[in-house]
Amino acid sequence: MKFSHTSLFVKDVLQAVAFYEKVFGMKKRFIHESGQFAEMQLGEAVLHFAASAAVKANLHQGFQENNLSNKPAGIECCFETDDVATAFSEAVEAGATAYAEPKIRPWGQTVAYVRDLDGILIEIGNSCMVNDLQ
Repeated sequence: MKFSHTSLFVKDVLQAVAFYEKVFGMKKRFIHESGQFAEMQLGEAVLHFAASAAVKANLHQGFQENNLSNKPAGIECCFETDDVATAFSEAVEAGATAYAEPKIRPWGQTVAYVRDLDGILIEIGNSCMVNDLQ
């Protein structure tokens, strides 16, 4: 078994692709001609976007849709950068909602949080390897 990817259910796949491309530097791998599905990549990480409306056909019991009017789900996507404050500001300028300003954690890592255009929680942090904590 190996981890394959993470899928985010969004209202507008093409809008999400443009946002993640601009703000986090992700590269498009594939966009379905229907505009209902896309794959993006950053390094080894793969992120899928699927239109919430299309996903409903597969998940007959429903799911909690991502929405800025709700609290974020108990999961986050994390992006690592050397300049957390700048990345945080650029994300907000591109339309993300500020959720937690950059802050240095007790273990030395700087972390900030934004919510993307669909309300998905995004952590922006600098490197903090587990081995560095020992």
